[in-house]
This record gives sequence, structure tokens and C-alpha cells, in this order.
Amino acid sequence: MTATLITHARLIDPEAGTVRPGAALLQGGRIATLFDTPFPEVSDAARLDANNAFLAPGIIDIGVKVGEPGERHKESYKTAGLAAAAGGVTTMVTRPDTAQPIDTPEVLEFIKDRARDDAPVNVLPMAALTKGRAGREMTEIGFLLDAGAVAFTDCDHVCTDTKVLIRAMTYARSLGALVMCHPQEPGLSHGAAATSGKFATLRGLPTVPPMAERMGLDRDFALVEMTGVRYHADQLTTARALPALERAKHNGLDVTAGTSMHHLTLNDMDVADYRTFFKVKPPLRSEDDRQATVAALRNGLIDIIGSFHTPQDEESKRLPFEEAASGAVGLETMLPVLLRLYHSGELDLPTLFRALSLNPAKRLGLDAGRMSQGAPADLVLFDADKPFVLDRFKLHSKSKNTPFDSARLQGKVIATFVAGTPVYRSA
Repeated sequence: MTATLITHARLIDPEAGTVRPGAALLQGGRIATLFDTPFPEVSDAARLDANNAFLAPGIIDIGVKVGEPGERHKESYKTAGLAAAAGGVTTMVTRPDTAQPIDTPEVLEFIKDRARDDAPVNVLPMAALTKGRAGREMTEIGFLLDAGAVAFTDCDHVCTDTKVLIRAMTYARSLGALVMCHPQEPGLSHGAAATSGKFATLRGLPTVPPMAERMGLDRDFALVEMTGVRYHADQLTTARALPALERAKHNGLDVTAGTSMHHLTLNDMDVADYRTFFKVKPPLRSEDDRQATVAALRNGLIDIIGSFHTPQDEESKRLPFEEAASGAVGLETMLPVLLRLYHSGELDLPTLFRALSLNPAKRLGLDAGRMSQGAPADLVLFDADKPFVLDRFKLHSKSKNTPFDSARLQGKVIATFVAGTPVYRSA
């Protein structure tokens, strides 16, 4: 296998919290050597001059929805994989909330085969926690683990039968499985299209109070304390939920939490003109909540950032705001959008890639997400300063539902490597 030497790069190390000039030799699917000099003398290697761009561990995106099986017209593994590669995502951790829920080993094997054949990046599937994501009977967690499920979640279908959830968590605990939940009080959040407040009230939108997230999280943490399960909260988006997370971690519970690219960079004012591309789940929060979430990410209380890539077709979005489908695509836009936080001084790059790469790898037990010798050569090379205007019709995803259409962004992926092989090169 031909070795590749990436020279004249700025190496982002999320473990050490550093950015330093250097070079990287990729060989045998791994980072063979890291150099402190930008132009080392290495023979028998193909050379790529980074021109002082940043080289970082590839993004591990937890919570990606692909339309297979059942909604291939919205997104396929091929188009999702191409979008991921163009966005610096080297591993997609896919959700089971498909038209045919991923709740049996047979369905899981189908999507693994499809992903292996079609996607140029790594794909790790999650499976449903309960059959049909209906919250009435737990899935065959042991068989699904054996088939390759990396976590178990019903996504935004909150299980209201606490006894069922306790049984599922207890069984998952016995197998060491990771359970991911969507913290939300389902009664308060049912039918909501916006976060409660003066802004939403003036526009006549049905709302959910921020406390609903805190209430759902408190319930989940009580069950985690009872069962000892490994638990991940998929999206924390409000200031009210953060003290509960801090207490749970302080008390030694095996819990982590994520948030989304949209809740870090947008707020509820962005739906001013009833723009349905800004309708996501949970709904966009206040600017105070956004700032609190960024601060929690900066200090390590929130562990992981995800795109929560949710492709929706035009027909489901071109509806009145209350009736429109929730969700936005994000695989290809996540890195340049999050670089807004870097350019504004809210996050440095090692902190950003700690949440995008290192922490997701740790939570899933992956040997990835690191910029160190011997680590998998799953890497992204990007120019953080390259300006461009986003054109949604140029995205690789089949669906084009991004809230950042026509936005001025700064940061372009130059190349993406999976196991040392380039899966994307910018034109």
C-alpha cells in the first residue's frame, strides 16, 4: 500500500489540546509517524502539501439519519456517504428511526451490507431500544449487539412506560450496551413547533417550555441511577438542563451528553419569517440557552457535537410551519458552520475536535478520534479561513433542507481520508 506524506500542516491534537506545525505519514491505514517539522525527508511516499491548512482527526457524527430502508428518495447510503466525505466526516453513526425501524438483526444486517457497498466512509449503526420504537417491548438487544449495533435508541420517541424502559436499561447494563435517549417530557413537547417565549407567542406557534428538557433528563438520570446503564443524552439544548447533568457526572453516573450544530449556532429568532428549514427537534432555543450550551461544551460538561442530519424532501418542508417536518441536513455543512464558533472566539479548534472526534470515539469504544502515532488514518484536512456562500443545490445529499442556504461561511474541507485513503478531494 502506498504511503502518503501530508506536509506543511497544522496538526490539531484534541487529546493534548494543541495545534502545532508539522507533517503526518499515513501508511497501512494508520498514522505511521507525526513530524514536528513541516517538510520531513521521507522517501517512497506520495506527497500532499497542505499549504498550512489544518489536519485533524476525522469527525465521528453520532445521530445521522439515512433514508434506507423505506425512504431512499430522501437519502441513500451512497449520497449520505458522499456528503459525509465532503464534510470531513469519516464515521457516520446512524439512527434507527427509518420508515422500517432498525429493530431486528435482519434489518441491521441489510443496512450494514448496503453501507459497506455504497458509502465511502465508516458506518456504525445504532438499533432501536424498543420494538418499532413504540415503547412497549424491548428489542433483542443481545442479538442486535452481536449483529453490530453500537448503541440503542428510540430517537425522539420518548418511552413513556417507565417499567419498559427500566427493563431495557437493566438488560443493556448486563451486556455493557450504550443507551441513548432524547431528554424531553413527552406531554409538554407534544405538537410543539417552537420554544415558549414572547417571540413564539407573537407568531402564534405551539410551544414547549425549556423545563420539559430538564424534566425528561431528571427522569432518565433517576433510571440510570437505578440500573447502572451506560447512558448518553442525545441533545441538551437548554441552560435549565445543565445543572442536572453536572450533578449526575459529579455523582459518578456513567453519563455523557451531546448537542447539535444547530443549537450551537442558531436561536429561536431565526424562525422569524416562519422559515421551515429552521424547524428542528428540539426547537431552536433562546440566545441565552445557546450561549449556555456553548459554555458547557467549552468546559467539557457537554461531551459531543452531532449534525443530527435529518433529510426531508421539499414536499414535507414546503408546508405551514406547524405542519412542516422537523430536521435539517448537516453532514456536509457541520464543520464550516461550527467554525463560526472558532472565528468568533467562542471555541478553539482542539476543543471543537474533542467534541467532534475524540469524545465520540471514547464513548463508542473506538480506536479513533486521535492525532497520534498508530491511530487510524481517518483524517480531515481543511482551510479554516476559506470564505464561500453556501448553495444548497450543490450539496451531495439528496435532500437539500439546510437552514444555511445562501449563508456566508468560512472554512472548506480540502481532503478527507479514511484508513489513509482519500475519499474526498476538493476541486
